[in-house]
Amino acid sequence: MNSQSLVFTIFCIGSVAEYLKINARDVYHKFQSAGIISDYIVPCYDVLHSFSKEYIVEDLVAYMRKKGVLI
Repeated sequence: MNSQSLVFTIFCIGSVAEYLKINARDVYHKFQSAGIISDYIVPCYDVLHSFSKEYIVEDLVAYMRKKGVLI
């Protein structure tokens, strides 16, 4: 993970936490347990970072539901 993808990952965690109104630490743990950071955010950084915040958050929340870490 390079510094750009690290900053983007932090942005994703914070944005999803704000959207779900939960602690960023909880979002991080959910992302980690589902492999969302290593299997989705970092490998897809080049594409994902070009979308709007709203799109990214909605996409990640939908992916969390698909992975079973969010009901």
